[in-house]
Amino acid sequence: MNVVFAVKQYISKMIEDSGPGMKVLLMDKETTGIVSMVYTQSEILQKEVYLFERIDSQNREIMKHLKAICFLRPTKENVDYLIQELRRPKYSIYFIYFSNVISKSDVKSLAEADEQEVVAEVQEFYGDYIAVNPHLFSLNILGCCQGRNWDPAQLSRTTQGLTALLLSLKKCPVIRYQLSSEAAKTLAECVKQVISKEYELFEFRRTEVPPLLLILDRCDDAITPLLNQWTYQAMVHELLGINNNRIDLSRVPGISKDLREVVLSAEHDEFYANNMHLNFAEIGSNIKNLMEDFQRRKPKEQQKLESIADMKAFVENYPQFKKMSGTVSKHVTVVGELSRLVSERNLLEVSEVEQELACQNDHTSALQNVKRLLQNPRVTEFDAARLVMLYALHYERHSSNSLPGLIVDLRNKGVSDKYRKLVSAVVEYGGKRVRGSDLFSPKDAVAITKQFLKGLKGVENVYTQHQPFLHETLDHLIKGKLKENLYPYIGLSTLRDRPQDIIVFVIGGATYEEALTVYNLNRSTPGVRIVLGGTTVHNTKSFLEEVLASGLHSRSKESSQATVRSASRR
Repeated sequence: MNVVFAVKQYISKMIEDSGPGMKVLLMDKETTGIVSMVYTQSEILQKEVYLFERIDSQNREIMKHLKAICFLRPTKENVDYLIQELRRPKYSIYFIYFSNVISKSDVKSLAEADEQEVVAEVQEFYGDYIAVNPHLFSLNILGCCQGRNWDPAQLSRTTQGLTALLLSLKKCPVIRYQLSSEAAKTLAECVKQVISKEYELFEFRRTEVPPLLLILDRCDDAITPLLNQWTYQAMVHELLGINNNRIDLSRVPGISKDLREVVLSAEHDEFYANNMHLNFAEIGSNIKNLMEDFQRRKPKEQQKLESIADMKAFVENYPQFKKMSGTVSKHVTVVGELSRLVSERNLLEVSEVEQELACQNDHTSALQNVKRLLQNPRVTEFDAARLVMLYALHYERHSSNSLPGLIVDLRNKGVSDKYRKLVSAVVEYGGKRVRGSDLFSPKDAVAITKQFLKGLKGVENVYTQHQPFLHETLDHLIKGKLKENLYPYIGLSTLRDRPQDIIVFVIGGATYEEALTVYNLNRSTPGVRIVLGGTTVHNTKSFLEEVLASGLHSRSKESSQATVRSASRR
């Protein structure tokens, strides 16, 4: 179950099937992102694809010597563009691949437009999602719900993305969903409907234990996306932001022109592949080793290029050297910028208190530490608000809750109105009233002892004590202990055996910390394969945008006013 491999295979097959000769790859905005996640331009160039074009670009030249490979989402807009294209074809022959199920009526419209008979084939290749890591996929949707319910357009896109994922991995799963979430139930029903309607597509070889799709809601754990991260990939996303493997470094002081935007892709960068899940401290020493290795291989300035053989050896080694030089300068720049931000924003101290708020139950100590950091001028308004949000979620119903005082402290610190309002919005989004789970307090004496023993074993460090709630959910699921009354099945099929192939999907977005949990579970649990997906992959900034987009904050105000009004009417 490797999503990067699945998408890559589709694209290789498209290019192969079009046969030898020069080609153009015609894509839309979304499929451009899908392809760029798994292939570099230079890799595709080697397969005789010399031109990359957008179907919606108006001024494309006529190039009858090129074959066109079209990889498009089956939207009405794209079908219209194709119809126009086929009426006045710019290329010699067209191989059309839709990333999802296309309706018969749309195929008919395309056939009618193809008067010059330039279409060689029309096929469905289900690469309709962003493959982030081998075990992590995203749909790049920010703001999928309005209130507690789906935005209809996003529900449709998510259903398509999730069913395409199942088809690309050749899985016809039984489905479970989080009972406390209406959105999870709706999505489970929609996916089930597609599987029933397109049953011929889902007729895969039966396995002894059927695969399982588990649909969860971000509301159940609003803590994880609010925490600072200390493993490389997660930290880069939290502090710099990763957008389809691209990192914008243009704001870095004194950055050179060629490093303003860099690509971090485990597929094409060995150092990143080996370090993306490691702690920041380890990255530092690994960068040092990389630098030393690079220095050793560096062609000496005084290297004598006297004979033709010397020159030949230098030229042959140069591409490798140049590639290594690019890798070194890229990672040194990224790690340097992460270090600068950590010290400028006092993140070691901030993160220690975040971890205390997420993992421990000492209210007095937590409150003192939050208040102390709010007085610290180096703590940004963003980090100050984040600490108060974590406090608000953890101690929402604590008898000595001091949230109003902390909100005043935020105002005194000069934190903007936007961030102060977000505190109550986050509680409205993922507070106790909403959660189907108990995020904080250990359930019983056994759980408390387990937690204590885990503490004794020595957490890797004080900054990574937190385990996402997903870890517990998957642990129970793998052991066959996930309660059916909290995570019911949809339809009649249930699992008697422990699941082996598990696809987890988080409405409202997954995180890189959860992806790391899945990566570790895959390594430590033989016979179990897990893939994680989400409507998007969040950092704190995008998670707060998700909360804002849900509109829950304004609704909570309106509903409280409405209650007052109706009471006075009585």
